[in-house]
Amino acid sequence: MDSYSYLFFFVLITYTSATELTFELPDSAKECFHQEIKKNTSVTLEFQVVTGGQYDVDVTLQDPKGQIIYQQIKMQFDSHVFTTEQTGVYVVCFSNEFSTFSHKLVYMDFQVGDEQPLPGLGEHVTVMTQMESSAHDIHKALSTILDFQTHHRLREAQGRKRAEDLNERVLWWSIMESVAIITIAVGQVFVLKNFFTERKPFNVK
Repeated sequence: MDSYSYLFFFVLITYTSATELTFELPDSAKECFHQEIKKNTSVTLEFQVVTGGQYDVDVTLQDPKGQIIYQQIKMQFDSHVFTTEQTGVYVVCFSNEFSTFSHKLVYMDFQVGDEQPLPGLGEHVTVMTQMESSAHDIHKALSTILDFQTHHRLREAQGRKRAEDLNERVLWWSIMESVAIITIAVGQVFVLKNFFTERKPFNVK
């Protein structure tokens, strides 16, 4: 049964009507997002599993008629760009139903439409001035920096989670080794003690 997603970290709405969020995907669960999009609109879907299990999810994207236009099985990350062929509600679903105990944290970036120019630019037919051109270049550079920062934060969070999991495994392995060494040592002490213990002779009648 599909369920609507709850936003846990942040939502960013920009001039491109982009939805950027990080959400929790419980085990054996499926989360779907709905977006109404007009015909002939450029759309970009990008996702990445940040933490949980094998860092993989099932992803499907359906058009207003229910036809699947994009599907991936047990993917860690991917990006898909397409142009809508009809107006209506498009649905993207993330499924963790194949996992019975792994809780996932998924990042999604759903950009609808092309980025609009800066306010004031493009309002005249003359060639852009040097200042306007510089402002436009700075705006593009800042957008690129934001994308790099987002992906860097995701990689950092994923690396930290893997390091914590590895540290936990090493801790439990060390505990098990310590218990095994202590058990063997105690057993050897009892065995050696029995070798050197004088046994009373049996009385033969």
